[in-house]
Amino acid sequence: MINVALLSKWHVHAVDYEREARENPMLSIKKVWDEEPERGQGWAEELGVPFESDLDTLLDSPEIDAVIVSTPTNLHTEVIKKAAKKGKHIFTEKVLAFTTRECEELLEMMEKTDLSFMISLPRLTKDYYLYAQQVVDEGVLGTITMMRCRVAHNGAVPTETHPNGWLPETFFNAEQCGGGALIDLGAHPIYLANRLMGKPKSVSSRLPQMRELGVDDHAVAMLDYDSGALSILETSFLSAGSPFQLELYGTEGTLMIEDDQIRIRQGTKEWKTPDNVPEHLPMPMEQWANAMESGETMSVTREDAYLLTAVNEAASLSNKEGRRIDLKEL
Repeated sequence: MINVALLSKWHVHAVDYEREARENPMLSIKKVWDEEPERGQGWAEELGVPFESDLDTLLDSPEIDAVIVSTPTNLHTEVIKKAAKKGKHIFTEKVLAFTTRECEELLEMMEKTDLSFMISLPRLTKDYYLYAQQVVDEGVLGTITMMRCRVAHNGAVPTETHPNGWLPETFFNAEQCGGGALIDLGAHPIYLANRLMGKPKSVSSRLPQMRELGVDDHAVAMLDYDSGALSILETSFLSAGSPFQLELYGTEGTLMIEDDQIRIRQGTKEWKTPDNVPEHLPMPMEQWANAMESGETMSVTREDAYLLTAVNEAASLSNKEGRRIDLKEL
């Protein structure tokens, strides 16, 4: 049994990770820490486990094998660095850090250890992504010329009961989050593009604030590559009923994914629904547990974590300076 500590209930997905850990037979939740003690104490009481107010004391405990980090993103570097130094396996929410410099520092630390590190990029386990990757790898669409991906919801649309939408107020805290829609929800199109299209050459972005909540509430980023191909990545906290969309365009065909529907067309042939779609991979939490328990290789990599931060950092700088940012500048 792997003993786990929950580090913060700040992120909206913290309760999901707690549930996934609780339901995994290889994991046992033993302690809770939170940068806001009152919130952490309440969570610990709810789960029936001890609350530890001092992070260093918790990480010094030989009882704890691993940690699930759901702190504000601006605390990731400090908290993950401490956990790694104490030899704890690490599961964390996207993004790993705000800058590539911080990412490199954290990843280099973990590279020197046998720690199992997982960043939650769940769409890399989905059947539609695995099929899209298969199509790219096999050259089914010829030379890929463009990718478009959209992930959006209405989390910042005001309602009678929630004047700023159903997202927690903390998601509009620029200091804690490092941004808004793009760094959070836009992470999904970014890491999908990084896998399907490779490392981009440069990034251009627009991160508007339609509701003036302190962070971007919708955004678009354009990534270009040495080949001349492009990716158009869209996200929003202001879109009701917006489907997930992933499109790949090539010289010999087109792949269209909308929510759970997958269609492909080669040349001038009719659209068809493929019958060779791979099965889902285990979700990141399950992969992490398997890696700790039996040394299984995880499909989400440290390179995925690094490139996600790199594109976000470049997009933020592009919006700030009003120009295209070459990743070499980072």
